[in-house]
Amino acid sequence: MSKRPFFHKARPKTIKPKPAAHPGLPARRRACDLVEAVMLRRRPLDEALEQPTELDALDRALARKIAATTLRRLGTIDRLLAERLAKGLPDGLPRLETVLRIAACQILFLDVPDYAAVDSAVRMVENDRKAKGFAGLANAVLRGLARDREEARASLDPLDDLAPWLRERWTAAWGAEATAAIAAIIAAEPPLDLTVKSDAEGWATKLGGTLTPTGSVRLKAEGAVPDLAGYADGAWWVQDAAAALPARLLGDIAGLSVADLCAAPGGKTAQLAAAGAHVTAVDRSPRRLERLTENMERLKCEVAVRAMDALDLEGPFDAVLIDAPCTATGTVRGHPDVMHLKSVADVEGLARLQARLLDRLPVLLKPGGRAVYCTCSLEPEEGEAQIAALLAREPRLALDPIRPDELPGIAPFVTAAGHLRTLPSHWPDADPARAGLDGFFAVRLVRVA
Repeated sequence: MSKRPFFHKARPKTIKPKPAAHPGLPARRRACDLVEAVMLRRRPLDEALEQPTELDALDRALARKIAATTLRRLGTIDRLLAERLAKGLPDGLPRLETVLRIAACQILFLDVPDYAAVDSAVRMVENDRKAKGFAGLANAVLRGLARDREEARASLDPLDDLAPWLRERWTAAWGAEATAAIAAIIAAEPPLDLTVKSDAEGWATKLGGTLTPTGSVRLKAEGAVPDLAGYADGAWWVQDAAAALPARLLGDIAGLSVADLCAAPGGKTAQLAAAGAHVTAVDRSPRRLERLTENMERLKCEVAVRAMDALDLEGPFDAVLIDAPCTATGTVRGHPDVMHLKSVADVEGLARLQARLLDRLPVLLKPGGRAVYCTCSLEPEEGEAQIAALLAREPRLALDPIRPDELPGIAPFVTAAGHLRTLPSHWPDADPARAGLDGFFAVRLVRVA
């Protein structure tokens, strides 16, 4: 019987390869950071998106889509998670809550494989020092949600996603039926609307879009905007179809002096300049005016830019456009963070600022000059009630009623009082990506004395 040798050949050491990074993990981490920037640090989503990141364009787009959809459908997401968490979540674990929210969003609303949503969520929980003990819970809750997805989807009610303060106010202002229609529209990502300098029909064909009744080019929101034909040449700019209407209500302004108050980022400024006006664009934020200036350079529009408080501007001008600071509740579809950042107190505070801007009109306008006041808000205090109060206290201004036939496609938006009021639920379409527009209020005034 042979003896085992004292020295034997060593077996080669097995080196286990490091596990490959989860391909979608960085984008999902970024989505968590974006949601927490809004919900925990009270920062606007657009501001959070401006923070530098090493992600490539595809991952940046995925992170933004996950974050925006999570904020848009947060009421539904939280309800469905609560149904699966009998004891709720432990206090002091914000990342665990955020991870569950964005994973639930992917399972319910995005075209993402379940395993990718669940696996990335578990990894993020495991990597959180405080939350790693709940990785099993996260796995069980999310797998259960994926298993019950069809049942969960059958229970969806877009009204659940409206912040309670908005649901209450909109029901009071516009009625239960209109509020339900608005909620249904804003549950989906909005289309991409463009204002073109000329040949809107041609650009719609070239870009594979459609024309709205008011002449905007409407595309499905896909891909990077700067990569689209015509962007680098300044042939068009991104502007919601509703936002494109107020500047046109000033009529023929070729050769006239026009003050554009609170002008940045400059969509309406470009419209005024393209119509031949001598435009003075005013905004108190130098950073926002830098963006406006960049936009005007791309669009080859010449405007005078002034970094100052609009309340300090001196006239007179032939016309004035006041795109007033507002709660922006009419833009919730594209900016779902608004629901979570604004409150009734903001409505009241901004209404006071709007009144101060309106009170400057007799000083800013030449006799006979006209002005358009607009807000992207659905709150009557920032629209109808604001103008009623102005006309009651200021005899030098009068309403110049908007006519249903003065611009193509605006008849459904013109009220009996001669105001323009769009609701997000206007322009319904079987394809949500082609439906709706921002909620806007606009009114035209004239200086009579």
